[in-house]
Amino acid sequence: MLPIVIHRNNRRMADRFVYLLVFLLLGWQPARAQEKPLFEDEAVLQFKLVADFQKLLKDRGDDRKYHAATLFYQDAAGGEISLPLRVMVRGNRRRDVTVCRFPPLMLNLIRKKMPAGTVFEGQNKLKLVTHCVGEEYVLREYLVYKVYNLLAEESFRVRLCQVTYEDSLGKRKPEVRYAFLIEDDKSMASRLDMKLIPSKMRISMDLVDPKAMARLALFQYMIGNTDWSVPYRHNIDLLAPDSLSEPIPVPFDFDYAGIVGAPYAAPPPELGIKSVKQRLYRAYTFPDNIHREMVNTFNAYRTPIYAVYRQCEPLSKSGLRQSLKYLDSFYAIINHPRKFDREIVKVGERNEKAYVTVKGLK
Repeated sequence: MLPIVIHRNNRRMADRFVYLLVFLLLGWQPARAQEKPLFEDEAVLQFKLVADFQKLLKDRGDDRKYHAATLFYQDAAGGEISLPLRVMVRGNRRRDVTVCRFPPLMLNLIRKKMPAGTVFEGQNKLKLVTHCVGEEYVLREYLVYKVYNLLAEESFRVRLCQVTYEDSLGKRKPEVRYAFLIEDDKSMASRLDMKLIPSKMRISMDLVDPKAMARLALFQYMIGNTDWSVPYRHNIDLLAPDSLSEPIPVPFDFDYAGIVGAPYAAPPPELGIKSVKQRLYRAYTFPDNIHREMVNTFNAYRTPIYAVYRQCEPLSKSGLRQSLKYLDSFYAIINHPRKFDREIVKVGERNEKAYVTVKGLK
């Protein structure tokens, strides 16, 4: 009988097979392909959200509750991942059924039931901005966040998504729409090694970091947004590394911005403007050196800001054209000394003497 000769390479392969077999018998599974953290990937995130949408979308009152749901998506290796979660309608104006056919949602992920290594690892509560009255406005608001990411590290990160909404009872036809996720405020503060200042602490604009305040105010003027307030903490968070540092304001919720142009957005009558597309400076004035620094900063970022819009493929051609034209009008003002003085400096001085507070914020 001839002896069986095993080649050295074949023997190594056989050993590896035996080791793999032992690991599998012991319950070992191959490691999941590494995924980028949720807000560090620019790719459009595609996922499916399954819930009783008929019940969920009717629950829009002040006493609304969370509803059971399941989120499905494909990981980096192509495998389907399912995550149990709870979902609730959120928002203020956009909760109104006459405003939004499909209101924004709060996704409450269940960490204890989340597999390790998923794109949602470490996340808990996430705001999902939905199509409301149209995907175009979702994209425009998403891009406003991306622009402020360029200007300030102290900003909310966002992730563009394409969501399939599927009714668990089959009472609604599935629909696929663009949406975007917003970084949780606590996660944002932790990332920056700062703390959120409680909203009950009334802090006026003149007590926050002057450069950060000037940057935010000019940004809000650029996008045509008057729907914010520092002292009333309306669409503004305040951060600080410690109790001795001046707070830094961080803006959010831009659906009332002129550059977004949502059809339901209208300015409050107290401000004396007829349309949200009409710009109005809402901060105090600042020293000349800070004004000059902010103008230089916005000019330095002009090309990257325009690129944010040009590189967004889902944005319509008309949406791109309108957005760039709106930005053009902003730069025409800040780079014209007399216009800047009239529209920014003088208005800021008037605001210091008699600031108009919007009804409902008090």
